[in-house]
This record gives sequence, structure tokens and C-alpha cells, in this order.
Amino acid sequence: MPAWTWAIPVIAILLLVVALVIGVGIVVTLLSVAALIGAVVASVHHAEVIAHRVGEPFGTLVLAVAVTVIEASLILSMVIVGGAEQARLPRDTIYAALMIILNGVVGVCLLVGGLRHGVQSFRVEGSNSGLAALFPLATLSLVLPTFTTTTPSGTYSGSQLAFAATASVVLWAVFVFVQTVRHRDYFLPESDPANPEAHAEPPSTLHTWLSFALLVVSLIAVVGLAKVLSPVIESAVVAAGAPKSSIGIAIALLVLMPETSAAVRAARANRLQTSMNLAIGSALASIGLTIPVVAAASVVLGVPLVLGLDEPKDIVMLALTFVVSAVTLATGRTHMMQGAVHVVMFAAFLFLALVP
Repeated sequence: MPAWTWAIPVIAILLLVVALVIGVGIVVTLLSVAALIGAVVASVHHAEVIAHRVGEPFGTLVLAVAVTVIEASLILSMVIVGGAEQARLPRDTIYAALMIILNGVVGVCLLVGGLRHGVQSFRVEGSNSGLAALFPLATLSLVLPTFTTTTPSGTYSGSQLAFAATASVVLWAVFVFVQTVRHRDYFLPESDPANPEAHAEPPSTLHTWLSFALLVVSLIAVVGLAKVLSPVIESAVVAAGAPKSSIGIAIALLVLMPETSAAVRAARANRLQTSMNLAIGSALASIGLTIPVVAAASVVLGVPLVLGLDEPKDIVMLALTFVVSAVTLATGRTHMMQGAVHVVMFAAFLFLALVP
């Protein structure tokens, strides 16, 4: 195991502790940014080691679930501390995560892969299974609260929130069962004799467990440093005069960096199936795990929670993303044009978030 793969996570954690103890100044901020980038690179490396040992789709599932669990913990901690002021943060972060994954990550993967390899392919059965669960989950969590009448617009009643949380967990669990047990072959990449990684000797059991431990440490460092930097981000958003929802976008961008890096790297290596497993799996986990956590906190702690998108443009962008994603992933073969479309939509999302 190269020294940097364990040194960087350890240094990042130590820097996180320093930032929590003495606060964030200019020097600590710059070091935190550098450590954050290093922790992202280390987490991707360890995720790939695990993936090579356990095979697909378990490797991508480990990274997606690990990131989402820690992301949910970060959101929960900020909601508990911020109270009513952070009532919209879970919604903003989940919506931003969906836009980043379905437009940004997918778009860059298709564009990079298309430019390098021309036409790429993946198993359409797997992507369709994910999208079939993702579309109703996103609608149930982010759109319907705007139109229900039992409580004020954008919110759910206690029973409605419990139903949405239960539906999220159930659909995500069924998808994981389909992905890993019943129809695992739908998510396996096609064999590629030209790919040297396919014939490389898998890591030992000890190496794999060490990589798993270091992956967790790296992800904790990523999310912890993102939280440390969040006041700086919030101050920058206020100074720039951008909407407060931009904070959720910034947090989602930081937290999703490991998955984005891994997905783009896989697409560049002509392993688009891995990219799709990461993207769709991460989008589903973002809703299926985060919504139940924040819903439980809202009911138990009495913390207000606003889930419904209150801007018509956001609902339109979400619907457009669904339609374009369904068209893009309908045939199992992609090229750079489809990637360009998603990248432009992602740029439109960012632009309209800053200039509503």
C-alpha cells in the first residue's frame, strides 16, 4: 500500500481536529481545502481497491452508501444546530445532489467517455431499474409537499412524512436487493480483454479491510472539512449576494467529489457501467437514506422541515432532468452529444440558482 494512501487521510483528520479546536483562519482554510482534495483522491483509490476485491456492483455500492450515510449525518447535525433557520437545507442539498449527479456527473462521464472512446455501452436493464425507483422517490420527497393541503405549502404532516420516509427506505432497499442479489448481472460491466485491471491480481483480505477503514476515515475527513468550510462558504454566498439555497449546492458539490472523481475516472477507462452504477446508486441513496433520517429528526426533536420545492423553475428543471435522463439511458449506448446535453443542463441549473 503506497504511503500517501494512508498518510493523506490521517493528515486530513488531524487538520480537521485542529480546525475544530482553534477555528478557521486564512491559513487553516487553505490547508483544509488542500486536505479536502487529498482526502477525495484517497477515498477514490480505496474505493477502487475494494471494488476490485468484491467486484461490481458491490464496490460502487460501498462508496455510494458510505458517502450518503456521512452526508445525511452532516445534514442532520446542521439541522439540529440551526433549527428553523436550516429547515430548507435538507431539501436544497438533496435537490442539488440530484442535479449534480443526473446532469453534472452523468454529463461529464458521457462527454469524457464519448470524446475518448466514441460510443460506450452499459446494461440498460440496470439503469432503468434505478430510474424507475428514482423518479417517484424524488417526486414524493421534493414535489408533492408543495401541493399537499393538510399543512402549509412545502411541508408534510406527521403521517405524510412517515409515509414518504417509509416509501424511500422500501424502494431503496428493493433496489439494493435487485442490484446485489436477484438481478446482479444487470449491473455487471461487459468483459473487456483489453482492460488490464480486469486481469490484475485482486488485493488480499487484509489489504481490502485496511482500504475499507481508510475509506471511512477519508470520507469522514471530506464531510468534516466540508462542514468546517461551510461558514466560509456561507459568508462567500452572502457577500456575493447569491440565494441562500446556494449553500446546499456548495455542500452537495463538496460531499459528492469522491463519487464524481471515481465515476469520471471509470468512464475515461471505458467502464461506463461502473459510472452508471455510481451515479444512479448515489442518487437513490441520497433520497432513500437522507429523507428517513431527517424525517425522524423532525418528528422526534420537533425540528421544522421544508421539503417541497417552492420555485416553479426548480420543478421544471427536475422534470426536464427526468425526461432527458430517460431518453439518454434508454438504449444502453451513449456518445458525446448526450453528455453535452446533460452538461448544459447542469450549467443552467447552476446559473439559475445564482441568478433566479
